Amino acid sequence: MIRTFFIALVIGLAILLVMPWLIIWSWLIGDVEFMYRYAIGALRFADRLAGIRVRVEGVENIPPGVCVFVSNHVSNVDPLALVPAIPRRVALLAKKEVFRIPILSIALRQAGLVPVDRSDKEAAAASVDIAVEHLKAGLSFVVFAEGTRSPDGRLLPFKKGTFVMSIRAGVPIVPISLIGTQNLMRKGDWALYSGEVTVRFGAAIDSSQYTLDQRGELLARVEAAVAAGLPPDQQPLSS
Repeated sequence: MIRTFFIALVIGLAILLVMPWLIIWSWLIGDVEFMYRYAIGALRFADRLAGIRVRVEGVENIPPGVCVFVSNHVSNVDPLALVPAIPRRVALLAKKEVFRIPILSIALRQAGLVPVDRSDKEAAAASVDIAVEHLKAGLSFVVFAEGTRSPDGRLLPFKKGTFVMSIRAGVPIVPISLIGTQNLMRKGDWALYSGEVTVRFGAAIDSSQYTLDQRGELLARVEAAVAAGLPPDQQPLSS
């Protein structure tokens, strides 16, 4: 618990003392690249403080250009371990509650992150529209397609919104199997533990070959690809 408190303190101070200046600088120069590089450096530093060792596999599977990276989701640690492992700037579809944090919410919007209200279908559809615009403008996205964290680490069924977004934007999907974060911070647990995480990139899938009526087929293909990269204790029970 001391480790968790210390890391939360460091992140909180970074948001309060450094982030406002980065927000202003990004606004002045019209570019968030420097702020993004700072954020990635901060995430890697937090990983080291937490004793999180990240092993990356399959980077060669990432195609050039804009992609949607689709991952399983088992822990609040997932973005901390995953985002720095992706060798390009990405944004996320994030739950709306994150955007209630003062200062941080401004930086998130500047960087192209999109809030999602999972309880409101119309608002969620509007979020997909915004993400499609960002994708067409050249910004890749990370999406946790289950829509929530798995309570036991096992893969849950994917939601269709991610695949509607990918088909409309006509960009490749890179399946990601995220392994081990459920051992670092389980759903409902506030304590953070050290350990090893594997980020496994699977072969890209071309969503432009699918129509919106075929989104279920694309979903099933990506879900199977993510599941194939997971160990037995994270496989969906239906398999």
